[in-house]
Amino acid sequence: MSRLQQRFAELKQQNRAALVTFVTAGDPDYPHALAILKGLPEAGADVIELGMPFTDPMADGPAIQLANIRALEQGQNMLKTLSMVREFRKENSQTPLVLMGYYNPIYHYGVARFVADAKEAGVDGLIVVDLPPEHNDELCEPAQAGGLDFIRLTTPTTDDHRLPKVLEGSSGFVYYVSVTGVTGAQAATLDHLDQAVARLRRHTELPLCIGFGIRTPEHAASVAQRAEGVVVGSALVDRIAKANTPAQAVEDVLSLCRQLAEGVHNAR
Repeated sequence: MSRLQQRFAELKQQNRAALVTFVTAGDPDYPHALAILKGLPEAGADVIELGMPFTDPMADGPAIQLANIRALEQGQNMLKTLSMVREFRKENSQTPLVLMGYYNPIYHYGVARFVADAKEAGVDGLIVVDLPPEHNDELCEPAQAGGLDFIRLTTPTTDDHRLPKVLEGSSGFVYYVSVTGVTGAQAATLDHLDQAVARLRRHTELPLCIGFGIRTPEHAASVAQRAEGVVVGSALVDRIAKANTPAQAVEDVLSLCRQLAEGVHNAR
């Protein structure tokens, strides 16, 4: 059983949802990003998405775009991102960690090399937002053959005809993008989420995690009543942007994570 399967199975037994947190590798700089990464599980994160910095993150809003710029300006690259995962795994062998981002840096690194190095470092899965299922042979199939889950995004515009194709080969969990637009956008209504969850449940038995636009413990709690996981990214990344010092960024991100975890973990 993979770390992701194990974590969602444990949470199902406890009748609670997962808090899935997103931060960008190398933001605000390598040492403080590593401190955030290491601190997230103790602050209540059940699954971690670690962003792979890229120059053109077209699915992301201003907050995560700026996080990518800050990380790249500090010299963050794929080698350093995988090094962060190795450092994290020295202290934490339990928390599932998923790399999230775009195909270009993986392609540049080399797919076979990337899959092998990511698995060796302790990565559990991949979310690659610009690689549709028509290109499963590019990365999805090699990743799964190498022991990495490949997590698909579904959206409000993914209709019943398209859904089976999108979910084909999915593993780990399904990430439902709850709004049409970029990360950090306006949140979906709860009525919309109820309808979307019911529809997705007809197509897959994988855990369902909902993200985009979730910013407060109260909102996270309401989503946690409806799905297996709640994804929060931009709200955490905003804390880094607004901090006066890198040390304050660490403190502020982990503080918000604790508040979100309290909302998610006590929702049911």
